[in-house]
Amino acid sequence: MTGAEKTEYDFSLFGEMDSYLFREGNHCRLYEKLGAHVTEHGGKRGTYFAVWAPNAEEVSVTGTFNGWNRTVNYLSPRKDSSGVWEGFIPGVEKGALYKYSLRTGRGKVIEKGDPFANFWEVSPKTASIVWPHEYEWGDGEWMASRKEINSLNAPMSVYEVHIGSWRRNPVEGFRSLSYRELGHELGDYALSMGFTHVELLPVMEHPFYGSWGYQTLGYFAPSSRYGTPEDFMYMVDVLHQKGIGVILDWVPSHFPADGYGLAKFDGTCLYEHEDPRKGYHPDWGSWIFNYGRNEVRGFLLSSAFFWLDRFHADGLRVDAVASMLYLDYSRKAGEWIPNRFGGRENLEAIEFLKKLNEAVYGDFPDVQTIAEESTAWPMVTRPVFVGGLGFGMKWNMGWMHDTLSFMEKDPVYRKYSHDKITFSIMYAFTENFLLPFSHDEVVHGKGSMLGKMPGDAWQKFAGLRVLYGYMFAHPGKKLLFMGCEFAQGKEWNHDDSLQWDQLSIPEHKGISLLVAELNRVYRQEPALHERDFTPDGFEWCDFSDWEKSVVSFVRKSASGDRVLAVFNFTPVPRLHYRIPVPCGGFWREILNSDAKEYGGSGFGNYGGLHSEELRWKESAHSLCLTVPPLGMLLLKLER
Repeated sequence: MTGAEKTEYDFSLFGEMDSYLFREGNHCRLYEKLGAHVTEHGGKRGTYFAVWAPNAEEVSVTGTFNGWNRTVNYLSPRKDSSGVWEGFIPGVEKGALYKYSLRTGRGKVIEKGDPFANFWEVSPKTASIVWPHEYEWGDGEWMASRKEINSLNAPMSVYEVHIGSWRRNPVEGFRSLSYRELGHELGDYALSMGFTHVELLPVMEHPFYGSWGYQTLGYFAPSSRYGTPEDFMYMVDVLHQKGIGVILDWVPSHFPADGYGLAKFDGTCLYEHEDPRKGYHPDWGSWIFNYGRNEVRGFLLSSAFFWLDRFHADGLRVDAVASMLYLDYSRKAGEWIPNRFGGRENLEAIEFLKKLNEAVYGDFPDVQTIAEESTAWPMVTRPVFVGGLGFGMKWNMGWMHDTLSFMEKDPVYRKYSHDKITFSIMYAFTENFLLPFSHDEVVHGKGSMLGKMPGDAWQKFAGLRVLYGYMFAHPGKKLLFMGCEFAQGKEWNHDDSLQWDQLSIPEHKGISLLVAELNRVYRQEPALHERDFTPDGFEWCDFSDWEKSVVSFVRKSASGDRVLAVFNFTPVPRLHYRIPVPCGGFWREILNSDAKEYGGSGFGNYGGLHSEELRWKESAHSLCLTVPPLGMLLLKLER
């Protein structure tokens, strides 16, 4: 012994109701009961430990407090068939390192980290750390008002960030910034650029940095690479006080096979399926959660609640939903097991996702859940009670793929793929879509957003400007990955910093200024965000001019505001170009992507123009515009 006393068994935080809800799969706050909790018992201060290991023969706690001796502090199994082992160890305080030592049914002794640990050693070290949260929040004003900020009819422009590579400190060994540094630097930057939210690639503890967090191991702990849990709270707090929402990527689809993690936790397939045809993910070499097991559902529900409750997250972007919905996802014939009806749908995962969304919106009605779902699964963002999955929003992967496929073509040939830029409106209102240009589009040899644009340097930058303009005018919320907002020249590398020095180059600075202005106009004009998910907020003007690759449409607000968006996807300026408009009046030019301050050539319409009572394509009113080369115009009707 090195200070700790013998385990005491006459104390428990895990009551009868906890046990009932846990076994039923309806306990959403298990983080309050399982794991390591510093408390007092019998006049002694120490830590209560509780872990789910139903198939273990014995469980003990090893750590810095007992010399890592597995024979000192045994836990006791509860008598309620819950499979929970528990005990109070006097003298164990905040900061103590610990692991669970389990003897399996086959007599093998294994060491595991705590699935509910609040804090972990920095990888490659593997111990859990006793760490009660001690933080006083200062974001009360944000929390009281965020229902309106996060609502579906509010503007949402999301800046997607990988914490480790957003910006690095060149003076101190090129290290990543800490959570506390990021709160101020990232907050000030996002604010200056006009983004409403940041979305963080998974901050949950993960052993392999190169997984970007998508191989999550600690479902209840922010990564210790950048600071303590309180440091992470501070970052969220500061972002909120600056008026920036925080969305967290969350991965309930699979987990890594690291020996000290969830895999075969008590010597059996506890969190995963026994059969690899249901339990092993061939793409990622990871294990798939067993959604049919009540306790596993409770574990995942509690993880979701944990980040919304303890860390004030404003939303969860649920990763790889498609891989959860389909039993044959990325599998060949014979490599998967049909459901009880003979189909390919993962019925247990579907029920879990429905339960997740019902529970989250029931307890946190002012947040959003967002599905990364890449198939045509119906009603992802429709309520559970009408047969939907219950998400608030869904990434529009079809729009992203079609748009980039169109933009990557030489402008000479775009007219032959005109449908790729117009087809999205056919389904734009079937779901609550968020339009993503995410990290996935600038890695693994795909190049940067700038590199995708064809032509010489001028055409590349102009093409990116019209692309971003099209994104911000198109129905749906917006997401842009870090570095894309200033047209970083190289592909994203998680081991490097963004190329911030490129902001000193006029062309890159021009893209940055345009994105900031797009964000400003998008937030300022209700017509551009208020009716993102209903067809009454959109009206085509002309989508038929495939030969010149010009399209135009109007966005409308509930109060009758109208903003006209016109796009020219070729480098040829369109002079005296006539466009039908739904009503007469003065159309003021509020944004022109070809303005010289953004690096453009300066074609424009002198601040706006009056419509003419000249019938054009079934409209009684029309405009005769100068549409700039590879340019986008936004014009607002003034009443």
